[in-house]
Amino acid sequence: MNWTYRQPVAIRFGNGALTSLYDEITALGGRRGLLVTSPSFVKRGLAERVRDMSHGLIGHVYGAVSPNPDVTECDECTEMLRRHGCDFVVAMGGGSVMDCAKAAAAFCTADAPAAAYLGDGKPIPDAHLPLIAIPTTAGTGSEITSVAVLSDHARGIKAPLSADSMYPAVAIVDPELTYTVPPYVTACTGFDVLCHAIEAYWSRRHQPVCDALAVQAAGLVFEYLAAACENPSDHTAREKMAEASVTAGLAFAQPKTTSAHACSYPLTNMLGIPHGEACALTIDRLVRLNSSRGDIRTARLAGRLGFTDAGALADAIADLRERVGLRSDLRDLAITDTQFEALVEGSKHPNLLNNPVEVTDDDLRMMYAAMR
Repeated sequence: MNWTYRQPVAIRFGNGALTSLYDEITALGGRRGLLVTSPSFVKRGLAERVRDMSHGLIGHVYGAVSPNPDVTECDECTEMLRRHGCDFVVAMGGGSVMDCAKAAAAFCTADAPAAAYLGDGKPIPDAHLPLIAIPTTAGTGSEITSVAVLSDHARGIKAPLSADSMYPAVAIVDPELTYTVPPYVTACTGFDVLCHAIEAYWSRRHQPVCDALAVQAAGLVFEYLAAACENPSDHTAREKMAEASVTAGLAFAQPKTTSAHACSYPLTNMLGIPHGEACALTIDRLVRLNSSRGDIRTARLAGRLGFTDAGALADAIADLRERVGLRSDLRDLAITDTQFEALVEGSKHPNLLNNPVEVTDDDLRMMYAAMR
């Protein structure tokens, strides 16, 4: 087996790690920075606090990133970087914020709009501004990957983009920033972590370093996610979920995600189901599907996590999903036949080809039919 492991992002992890921000900026040689964040952090004053911690090196804030950021938001961010002559970017927020900032940090070095890279196939620039990523949820792992997921709502497109130029320079992972995340969001982002780990392990591009990271991350989710949701003030659970998130990010950064993520895109785009919950909706079913087709890695992962077989792993996933309050079907949405077929077609994303066994149209129809 031939494999390569590469991780160019420096990671600073720990409670209170945010206080290292100024040192990290100066180490990059930054002088004029833009903070990219969400409206809630602007309103709550956290954006201003981060600006103060930079001792004047962060001069401006783009605080309009929405969930599932649109290409127009990325263009607005890009324009601010150019207009103010910024030489570094700080992204503070969930995956949407980091995705927007990572893309803008690369796109600002060229003259094309974000839509040209999403769906039109324009190559992503090699040049980019250095970026410091500060996650505020234990979920996406975007702080250490080269992937940015953007949407073009006008064209009905949501897809991941990936290039080395979208790796952050530094990830500051401070579990204290996740303490105020509400239980439902904690559950959604936590299941995203679990899916990153499971899919990384059974990915067709799996490799041993990422295997070990995936097992570690998945084990932490099974042990600590319910506690983080049920008792948000459980700081140990919060810290361990933050650890799981960054570890799962390292796990899938190179093998990439597979079937659950492929299916999540139409569930989010068409039905508005949050990304992590959309992944959670199918992952146990896909464990059973892969196992039924004889995939040895699904069975091996179950064993490494302490389960008797893949069926027991799928049962544990379903039990955890119910315990943290996420949906287990689509019955309340009363989807039409047209929507049903669109779900099947939309799930045939390239990530589906990374699944360890073939997932056919009939498989997708049977899975979604069981949820109606």
